[in-house]
Amino acid sequence: MPLLPFSSQSTETSQAKLAVLIDADNTQPAIIEGLLNEVAKYGVASVKRIYGDWTSTNLRSWKERLLEYAIQPIQQFSYTSGKNATDSAMIIDAMDLLYSERLDGFCIVSSDSDFTRLAARLRESGRTVYGFGEKKTPRAFVSVCDKFVYTEILRDNQEEADDDDARPHPKPRKEFKVDRKLLKLLRDAVDDLADESGWAYLGGVGQKINNRSSEFDPRNYGFNKLGDLFRAIAQFEIEERPQENGTGRQVYIRWKKKLGRS
Repeated sequence: MPLLPFSSQSTETSQAKLAVLIDADNTQPAIIEGLLNEVAKYGVASVKRIYGDWTSTNLRSWKERLLEYAIQPIQQFSYTSGKNATDSAMIIDAMDLLYSERLDGFCIVSSDSDFTRLAARLRESGRTVYGFGEKKTPRAFVSVCDKFVYTEILRDNQEEADDDDARPHPKPRKEFKVDRKLLKLLRDAVDDLADESGWAYLGGVGQKINNRSSEFDPRNYGFNKLGDLFRAIAQFEIEERPQENGTGRQVYIRWKKKLGRS
């Protein structure tokens, strides 16, 4: 079962052991800090490896990051044109780790569809698979992962200063336009958990959304939290309630019937 940032997690599940496998040929070094921070939401990066031909000048920008973030470079010479050799090395290592290490999940960092079958095989073995790639990543790879995060939202602030469009920014409510596909995804999740009055707990809604759409992330729409996304959509209303036996507050969501379908 995937570990979700939308709801609270126990200490045990938050310490899941993960292997982070990075395709250097297909990933930008600007994401590394954001990537590892994201991985930390799901567990501990027990294994951190990056694959590529380190004799090539193309990976020069990566070399400066490896020591800083304690990532082990795996050398794979480019015997033929293309990235097939690197992909094969990652796949072989992943299968070795599956059988030789007690890992709870794998983080596959690439925008390459060649890892689709690997992700499926790891899930068949009961491991959680988190995918990380650019928005150009083929749909097949995105869908086969338990959770998929688009790396455009993980890039360094400094390196993205000249490209503000690459990172989503919070949008005023009046400027946010929700499409039908997103609206249906959100409403269906709320409907699944709604009580007789139509209210559904936000934490459970987040899990339902992720079950339906592995690539869903409120940051893709310019919002840091799921609750902020719901607040920006006029068709939903929000209610905060005191926690039972606690000092915090819980957020509940309800569809406004007068603004939508009955």
